[in-house]
Amino acid sequence: MLRKSTNSGRRSAVITGVLLISGLVTGIFSVVPVIDGADYLVKASTNGNQVLIGAFFQLLMVVAYVGIPILMYPILSKPHKGLALGSVAFGIIAGVFIIIGVIILLLLLTLSHEFAKFGTLNGSYFQTLGGLLREGRDLVNHVATTLTSVLAMFLFNCIFYQTKFVPRWLSVSGLIGSILSILASLLFMIRFIGLDATYMTLNVPIASQQLILAIWLILKGFNRVDVLEKKV
Repeated sequence: MLRKSTNSGRRSAVITGVLLISGLVTGIFSVVPVIDGADYLVKASTNGNQVLIGAFFQLLMVVAYVGIPILMYPILSKPHKGLALGSVAFGIIAGVFIIIGVIILLLLLTLSHEFAKFGTLNGSYFQTLGGLLREGRDLVNHVATTLTSVLAMFLFNCIFYQTKFVPRWLSVSGLIGSILSILASLLFMIRFIGLDATYMTLNVPIASQQLILAIWLILKGFNRVDVLEKKV
């Protein structure tokens, strides 16, 4: 029974590591430059495949954001059920926001097609509606989704720090990175910063920590096997 528990923990660690890397990769490929440009209403319709590919990869992010806390719950709930449950809740909420972001992206593509047909007749209407959709997408992606997903990771790292499932330097770097990422989203929400170098710099630590954590889990697994075997 102990061997079975240990093997299950090792398997969960590897899958979690793969999902963490998948979340980072899909996040990169979900970027849609034509939507972020000044002439997005013109270019989105002529680069529809780029928008659809971005929407597809953004949708794949749901698997990582929701899958990681659910997969980890049986393990993390043993030392701290409340924090583990909170991480699952924030992960699911983040998944919902990702789907909303995908819907807004597809609406922008539809608006671009309509602009290509009728934009000369009522250009200001399309510009206003497009601006509102882009604003909503930015708030959903870079505030709502980021805050909920990072809060889920923050709770993860709180448990990791308490249990020493991974080295404490790794969990501490995750806690610090989470705080910086939350700060970036809040500053963006109040328009103190934009999606600029400052925003990206504040998010680098948590992205780096997730990558290192993923590699650690895949290669090393969890440190505290005795805790994993408890109550089995």
